[in-house]
Amino acid sequence: MPIVPPTHSVERSLRRAGAKVVVGLDEVGRGAWAGPVTVGAAVTGLRKAPKGLTDSKLLTELRRKALAPVLADWVTAYALGHASPQECDELGMTAALRLAAVRALEALPVEPDAVILDGKHDYLGGPWRVRTVIKGDQSCICVSAASVLAKVHRDGMMAELGEAYPDYGFAENAGYPSPVHRAALEEYGPTEHHRLSWAYMDALPKWRHLKRGRDVAGMVQGSADEQLTLGF
Repeated sequence: MPIVPPTHSVERSLRRAGAKVVVGLDEVGRGAWAGPVTVGAAVTGLRKAPKGLTDSKLLTELRRKALAPVLADWVTAYALGHASPQECDELGMTAALRLAAVRALEALPVEPDAVILDGKHDYLGGPWRVRTVIKGDQSCICVSAASVLAKVHRDGMMAELGEAYPDYGFAENAGYPSPVHRAALEEYGPTEHHRLSWAYMDALPKWRHLKRGRDVAGMVQGSADEQLTLGF
């Protein structure tokens, strides 16, 4: 099935409602066992998108890497925000996503009037005016741009981290579940870059004592929908 290119449809509707600056947000790293959760923010205006732009997950690694510098020059503005593994543990994923998103938005050189957020859940909230769009990373140009820029940047961070921890395969798995990653965890345990409250720790008898809980009432450990393929 051919990929349908993203459009400015949602952005145009927000502009008709009075928003002059519309920013697209997308996250990467939500389901990883290691590394930060990263949120990309991109302002694109209404210009025609570079050829081949779509959700980063639908692009090959080579295509993403080739497209990212093109996007960086093409967008009106973009920024990235991160929440560390420790912040993911301490805050929970929803709050960590919000923290990363706020950091990205505050790093932008322009102040947005409205935000298009990929997905159905608004993890950002006020004071921003938020429009959630399911599969917005495929359908909205500014969200697609944020998706690619965030994915390529975080993958690069994890590849660099992999040089210090070669047994975990971070350059290939970006901190997500993989056979190599699982084997290294079983043998060597989690590093300082792992999320220690995640459910994968329950499957590591040798290292289970390192698992972290939540100290704040009402915070829930990474749930099944936040952690991809957690079982061993």
